[in-house]
Amino acid sequence: MILVTLGTQFFPFDRLVRWIDELLAQGVIDEPVLLQHGETTPTRPMHPLVTAIYSLEIGEMQEAVRRSSLVVSHAGQGSARMLARLGARFVLLPRLKRHGEHIDDHQLLFAQAVARLGVPHCTSRTELARYILQPPAPFEGELFKAPSLADHLVLRFG
Repeated sequence: MILVTLGTQFFPFDRLVRWIDELLAQGVIDEPVLLQHGETTPTRPMHPLVTAIYSLEIGEMQEAVRRSSLVVSHAGQGSARMLARLGARFVLLPRLKRHGEHIDDHQLLFAQAVARLGVPHCTSRTELARYILQPPAPFEGELFKAPSLADHLVLRFG
């Protein structure tokens, strides 16, 4: 199974949904896909191998990550941190401002920054296909030693 997670941003991420659909139609993807789409609503019938779900609880998400041969994730820091902690095989696909997927390109900057730590990312369908055909090794190591921003704020302000 390939897990595709778009996060919960209210900006659509149609580009990634379309690419997954095209890669399924071309046979590049030949295994089930669990699509966590958040506010991005698939607008047409998806490929029969796709199970689309709005959101997953954290335990369900972690179990899906463990069962996946590859996780394709938006480049949100919380998701990347969780995937790294779980030692997942994953690739980040940043939401980009020019496609109306976010207000700026901070996800691209984040993906480029963590690439130095061994986290792969892609910005084209060709690159994504390459990672699907040859998934990266499970991530080993740690992305951040500091607490998450949310944890830091809870500790500081209660």
